[in-house]
Amino acid sequence: MRIWKQLVTSLVLLCCGVLAWLWIVPGSAATLEKLGLPKAMVAAIAPKAKEADPTKGASAGQAGQNNDRSPLVVVRTVQEGIVNDRLHAIGSGEAIRSVTVTPQVSGTIVEIGIKSGDKVAQGQVLMRLDSDEQVIARDQARVALKNAEEKLNIYQNIKSTVSRLDVSNAEIARDTAKLALETAEFNLKRRAVTAPFDGIVGIVPVNIGDNVTSATTLVGLDDRSEILVDFWAPERFISQIALGVPVEASAVAHRGDIFNGVVDAIDNRVDPASRTFRVRARIDNTDDRLRSGMSFAVALKFAGRAYPAIDPLSVQWDSQGSYVWRIVDAKAQKIRVGIVQRNPEAVLVQADLKTGENIAIEGLLRIRENGGVRISGQPTDQQAEASP
Repeated sequence: MRIWKQLVTSLVLLCCGVLAWLWIVPGSAATLEKLGLPKAMVAAIAPKAKEADPTKGASAGQAGQNNDRSPLVVVRTVQEGIVNDRLHAIGSGEAIRSVTVTPQVSGTIVEIGIKSGDKVAQGQVLMRLDSDEQVIARDQARVALKNAEEKLNIYQNIKSTVSRLDVSNAEIARDTAKLALETAEFNLKRRAVTAPFDGIVGIVPVNIGDNVTSATTLVGLDDRSEILVDFWAPERFISQIALGVPVEASAVAHRGDIFNGVVDAIDNRVDPASRTFRVRARIDNTDDRLRSGMSFAVALKFAGRAYPAIDPLSVQWDSQGSYVWRIVDAKAQKIRVGIVQRNPEAVLVQADLKTGENIAIEGLLRIRENGGVRISGQPTDQQAEASP
């Protein structure tokens, strides 16, 4: 009985193996037919193969296989960026005319005719020094001139008894007396301190009775009808900044307010240490809101130059330099690029790229030149065929 059980078990396992072979191995049915088994029996136990279009099956299978193996990438479109379109700088302002008033001579202050914040006109007396000595010298010069003129008149009336030499000496004495009077009047005039131009006086640091010299500061005077703002610009802007270019400035003391001006002067050289050059802007201040010494944020606008702007993640490097992968018709193309300017959001490059083209930014390690890729977020060919 044990032998029969073993034979039956072996026969069942053999039948199961044959059936599995028929289902798994392609062409097994043809092999059974060659061994002599009837076709009807082979057809009953062999699986039915699905009919497929011979012209389409191979190519579709290969395409699907290739499509599944293509690297998946994330792309961003090329935008347009402007380089050097705006210059920002910090500058310091000063009055268009500013002077520290000092006396021309030494003396004691006897009169102060101004106070801090006063507006003064050119030639207005600001202070006076003691002038008693100069007044006496002027009066003496007047007396000497009068005496010389009377003596000359007498000599001229009695020419018959006076030599020509005496008349000439009298004329010289008169001219000398005139010069002495002019000198005395000039010295007296210098005892009054006047404003050299229209402006606004600052804090007066002296008082009546103070003894001053030509080195003593009496008061500061500013003409702030216009404010000059000096700032430094990078040398790459030297061909774009010209006299008369509009300037926008904002002051810390007036947040949110924009003051308009123009470029008034440009330095004739570039600082070799900082590679910058000095620029001076002139800003109107008729409303007297700005002061000398204020700090200003200065901005200048330029036309600039347009370049392709790409995502910073897309830039790759090799032994020949920088490049990006441009995706066209689901294929990758290596495009060489030159970095023009790096910004936080984009990199401006010089390359054969057009606005709207797709540039790969992720999945870059598996990309090959002219190799197929799958774009993230877009359906594959099989998905497109399956969709209604």
